Amino acid sequence: MRANVSRIADRPHAQVLIVGGGINGIATFRDLALQGVDVVLVERADYASGASAASSHMIHGGIRYLENGEFRLVRESVEERNGLLKIAPHYVKPLQTTMPIFSTFSGILNAPLRMLTHKQRSTKERGALLIKVGMTMYDSFSRDGGSVPRHKFLGRKAALAEMPHLNKDLKYTGTYYDASVHEPERLALDVLKDGLAAGDNARSANYLEAAGTADGGVVLRDVVTGTEFTVTADVVVNASGPWTDLTNAALGAESQYMGGTKGSHIVVDSPELLEATNGREIFFENNDGRIVLIYPLKGRVLIGTTDLEADMAEPAVCTEEEVDYFFDLVKHVYPEIEITRDHIVYRYSGVRPLPKHDDLAAGFVSRDYRIVETEVAELPTSKVLSLVGGKWTTFRALSAHLSTEATNRLGVTRTVDTTGMAIGGGKDYPTTDAARTTWVAAHADGLSREHVDRLLTRYGTRAESVIEVLLDQPSEPLASDPGLTTAEIAYFAEHEDAVHLADVVLRRTNLAFVGGVTIELLSEIADVLASSLGWTADEREAEIEATLDVLRTSHGVEVSSQHVPSGTPVVSTPAS
Repeated sequence: MRANVSRIADRPHAQVLIVGGGINGIATFRDLALQGVDVVLVERADYASGASAASSHMIHGGIRYLENGEFRLVRESVEERNGLLKIAPHYVKPLQTTMPIFSTFSGILNAPLRMLTHKQRSTKERGALLIKVGMTMYDSFSRDGGSVPRHKFLGRKAALAEMPHLNKDLKYTGTYYDASVHEPERLALDVLKDGLAAGDNARSANYLEAAGTADGGVVLRDVVTGTEFTVTADVVVNASGPWTDLTNAALGAESQYMGGTKGSHIVVDSPELLEATNGREIFFENNDGRIVLIYPLKGRVLIGTTDLEADMAEPAVCTEEEVDYFFDLVKHVYPEIEITRDHIVYRYSGVRPLPKHDDLAAGFVSRDYRIVETEVAELPTSKVLSLVGGKWTTFRALSAHLSTEATNRLGVTRTVDTTGMAIGGGKDYPTTDAARTTWVAAHADGLSREHVDRLLTRYGTRAESVIEVLLDQPSEPLASDPGLTTAEIAYFAEHEDAVHLADVVLRRTNLAFVGGVTIELLSEIADVLASSLGWTADEREAEIEATLDVLRTSHGVEVSSQHVPSGTPVVSTPAS
């Protein structure tokens, strides 16, 4: 039995059991652990591999939610955005955002109707006056002295001087600042590690699913081995995102809380488009009234997103129709830049954990969250709380709210406030070039400064503990990607609960996201993981096959499947 699973099985009662290891479940785990609560977190797949892995990489106040009248959510989101810039500066960065605007007064009459009725009254675009009002309101929600600059408007001539590749038909641009999360899955891991570090009462395991109920408790099944055991809890938190109703059904309760919508993205390798963005997110209204984005990230360009009704019985995948939609939206603002399928290096899709919305238009479904106490007859001694909704930006505030709901039912008082508390490698993170140079130099004993700098980027100041581990074992750069070492691959398995090869290429690193996966790289990583996790030759081969299948079916990535046998020397071009 895996060590993290054993820690749960050996103590089969917890004050709180959290089902769902996305960002909101993980953040609630951290908050409860910091209160000293005996808390267990289980996730049926890898951490942050569901809805949390399908985001637009944005930490934002949601300027467009103003049109829905969701002022409370916008205020909370802006405050949390400003907070994350301070407590997680290693992963959350300010992002200059520009909106190209093609009319002056359009949309003024439709906007109040959209807010009141939550129906798309027209596909007529929003004009400069309406956007100016929205940006001014948005600025007003920043209360802490300005974590980000206020917006500015430019006329056509000045706008095209700044960004000459934009559509020449524009009349204005409005530019404001939000924030982005460069490494969402790694930020989730950082939050998880904070919770585990809070004490022995905090236990978690990935690939451990809630499979039903027995004897008044929740049956947990190890997806890796098939082993089952039962855990009882005073409070059960269902934080399984868009699968919340399915989890309740597995526990024996019927609920119809969820009505998520599908959002897809593509990642393209186009130096021309990357240069045209001028380092900014381009956030704008497409011809159908949908707000979409073009965002430079990791030397690539992220394009998204759609908002389509989803069937949870079917896997969410980015369709060819959605790809065509993305090409059209690029052409809308960059008519002279040609993007084709040959430019796509990665695509992904997920379902937003939105509430059931019946005939309400998808774009108007609230992005806010609520917590519902759910009756589960098979868990007579447990209070079951179902989380409905939630988004990346507000995970800290949401987790404090959900933690409070749980501790109130336990009769425990929260004693730790996570507001302003640094997350993982964000603690004492060097935010200036000079401070970064000093930090790297201070930790370069035994490793090159270039290597330490890469580790600081990947882990924040938590790199210090990673370096200690790496120095204690043999380490060689991978032949197919010298930016990674064999010791670091082993670290993912031995210290970050990577169970499968796909966990490494999709979530512990950016390899798949930037189009950097080759069969040689998969083979090298599989060799290291086989040693760390004790795979047989057949299991190693199966892991490569499974990863190739996931890349192909879920992400549109075709990798030559001519396998390199274990131990074969590898010579290839380094991955991007």
